[in-house]
Amino acid sequence: MRILHIYKDYFPVLGGIENHVRMLAEAQAARGHAVTVLVTSLNRHSHVENVNGVRVFFASRLLNLSSAPFSFELFRRVAEIETDVTHLHAPYPVGEVAQLLFGRTRATVLTYHSDIVRQKVMGKLYTPLLHRVLARVDAIIATSPNYIETSRVLARWKNKCVVVPLGIPPTLHLTPNPSPKGRGENLLFVGRLRYYKGVNYLLEALTMLPSAQLTIVGTGPMEREWKALANSLGVASRVRWAGQVSDAELPAFYAACDIFVLPCSERSEAFGAVQLEAMGAGKAIVSCDVNTGVAWVNQNEVTGLVAPPKNPRALAEALARLRDDASLREQMGRAGRERFQREFTLDVMVGRVMRVYENLVIHRK
Repeated sequence: MRILHIYKDYFPVLGGIENHVRMLAEAQAARGHAVTVLVTSLNRHSHVENVNGVRVFFASRLLNLSSAPFSFELFRRVAEIETDVTHLHAPYPVGEVAQLLFGRTRATVLTYHSDIVRQKVMGKLYTPLLHRVLARVDAIIATSPNYIETSRVLARWKNKCVVVPLGIPPTLHLTPNPSPKGRGENLLFVGRLRYYKGVNYLLEALTMLPSAQLTIVGTGPMEREWKALANSLGVASRVRWAGQVSDAELPAFYAACDIFVLPCSERSEAFGAVQLEAMGAGKAIVSCDVNTGVAWVNQNEVTGLVAPPKNPRALAEALARLRDDASLREQMGRAGRERFQREFTLDVMVGRVMRVYENLVIHRK
């Protein structure tokens, strides 16, 4: 099958959607499909690379429009590439318009990764256009049933939606490690330090957990502000800022922690894919319910605990409960590992995506 993925960026740019597109494309290529990825370059020069069996077109970037890189070259490439399935990854208005106007494909699939949350003006301008795109695509993939129910955009297109949760390789950071025989006070956060990750609320919760030690893996735009907050709260001595960590180093961080924490505070955290790494490593999770897929991935009282967002006291109480009950931590860690293997491996995800493609292509014959 000839498959084209369209998004704004690709590796070596790191991000949740970028990582997803790369893993999906490479897994499809490994299954024998002819896979092309069309993205923008980081400058005004176009180039083509072949990476792990995937042909990647980097179209020259002219400018950024509210975090959406614009490229005339991308439009030209869309008009030239003939495919069996074109897979859009939203939100990326430029790619969606290019496919709407010039796409040459037998079927179009769109994965709806997230609503536009923070960019209110862009959201208002983009939404009418997005509905035109959604009217034309053949299938819409949502990453959780919760997101279909809570997204104002998807509510209008429920009949086109199919749920395909994100997945990751079971070998990625995921050697199962039971919780260390400690006191449940080694906490771990992994992720880009962006406003919606809610690390500020976790730092406030730390003031109510006087013996807890927190390791933060990742960098991002909020790093300086959150380090200053840790100082002002008097918890800086109990916070380790590990920075960017390689894939080879990351398993050791999961192995050393007692509890994994995702204190997300905004709907921009649409799925919380980092929870899959923690579940695969057999760790109990404390996350927050921001009315997206986060609380669907981490099932409250099963694989971990779910607290209300922007509530440091509730976060601290959930962490204290797991701190004080080692058997509960281990029970939830096992349940998370089982749920990961059943629902969230890369092979499971790729199989579900391919069934969506095949149903559409078969029906077009």
